[in-house]
Amino acid sequence: MTQLDVMDADEGTRVGRVMQAIRSKIAGRVLAPGAKLPSLRGFSETMGVSKSTVVEAYDRLAAEGVIQARRGSGFYVAGHAPPFSLAEMGPRLERAVDPFWVSRQSLHAGDGVLKPGCGWLPADWFPEEGLRRGLRALSRAPAETLTDYGTPLGLTPLRQVLARRLAIHGIEAGPDRIMLTESGTQALDLVCRFLVEPGDTVLVDDPCYFNFHALLRAHRVRIVGVPYTPNGPDTAAFEQVLAEHRPRLYITNSALHNPTGATLSPVVAHRVLKLADQFGLTIVEDDIFADFEPEPAPRLAAFDGLERVIQIGSFSKTLSASVRCGYIAAKQEWIEALIDQKIAASFGTGRFAAELVLAILTDGTYRKHMDGLRTRLARTMGETSARLKAMNIVPWTEPRGGMFLWCELPEGLDSSVIARQLLAEDIVLAPGNVYSLSQSASRFLRFNVAQSGDPRLFTALGRAMTTAARRGQNA
Repeated sequence: MTQLDVMDADEGTRVGRVMQAIRSKIAGRVLAPGAKLPSLRGFSETMGVSKSTVVEAYDRLAAEGVIQARRGSGFYVAGHAPPFSLAEMGPRLERAVDPFWVSRQSLHAGDGVLKPGCGWLPADWFPEEGLRRGLRALSRAPAETLTDYGTPLGLTPLRQVLARRLAIHGIEAGPDRIMLTESGTQALDLVCRFLVEPGDTVLVDDPCYFNFHALLRAHRVRIVGVPYTPNGPDTAAFEQVLAEHRPRLYITNSALHNPTGATLSPVVAHRVLKLADQFGLTIVEDDIFADFEPEPAPRLAAFDGLERVIQIGSFSKTLSASVRCGYIAAKQEWIEALIDQKIAASFGTGRFAAELVLAILTDGTYRKHMDGLRTRLARTMGETSARLKAMNIVPWTEPRGGMFLWCELPEGLDSSVIARQLLAEDIVLAPGNVYSLSQSASRFLRFNVAQSGDPRLFTALGRAMTTAARRGQNA
């Protein structure tokens, strides 16, 4: 490459940097539709580039239709608002530690890609024959089952079954206190629409499921984390955060916590509820992993009687991610308000999915499937844990069930570095800081044991750890 080529490449990089800066301001609503862009001279000084670089960047953005030039006046943001970009709302992270990127890689991965970092079971671990049998039965159902909107609360017989299932966990909720949703994510979104406003503070565990961060950012709230222990949130830190930040909402898993696999203890549960009552805090208990438990653990919703606690769940992890059916259980007056939110957001409930879930829950398929699945996961959990320990990758706790192992790498290794190396070998990992609001989990990885059986994972992981350790020694 000649010196002239290098100069051209540098200029192209500077133009691209100016263009990205403007795009970020527009996506983050710093520059609204119709707003005037900074002057050429002013922005060249801000960006530390020449005026001609800014001219070229503005011309390219105008050619793309992002901005418009007005003769004698300057450049303005195009009159229409671009799609809201969550990726622009926070600091731009390395792709391997960006929760949006991790999700996209897992969802778009082809058959040859290993996904020990994803959050769902392999396809052949689901009850395929039971699903097909349920679909055949539904094909003979009345026409309105196949075509009509569902009622706002959702299919009554399914809500009756859910009420009986919640009672097993000590949660007294009649069918009128349960509303069906399209998924667990939609359930949480509706609760946030109902209970928080932009600028409110919401408390999450640190670490916690990374999509909690993403969804809360979409609601423009302030997120605060509390350290999570093997028995639940650190209660001293919990009290301090409540006193200092006065959050409106706390979102957590009580059983088989994601990503740690920990289980809430009764002592911590009582303390959390006492503090919630003292500080006027509402709690959302995401119970999506309930059916993975060998024995029911304490539930905040059971101790509280659904007064300050809202419970949500779905069947995407146990039955099918394609059959979108979740629920919200809450006190009666909140359910009434949530119905309005649901009608505004999605109008009705997918009746077809609800009928399919009902059929599988009531014909014995689901019970037999879960009995076998828990046994299979327990065996795989032990095998995966043993293989990781042999590599000096240590589980943070020994989960009572479920599919996740939260593991710590040896001293000096960064999980994001390891994850980036394995991406080149078509292996998607979930590095710890994806889950940590404080970015304090750089040595952790979450492993989905159901997706960790391929020997290629451990071979590649060992190779990446060795490479990273050598680089660290030579640094």
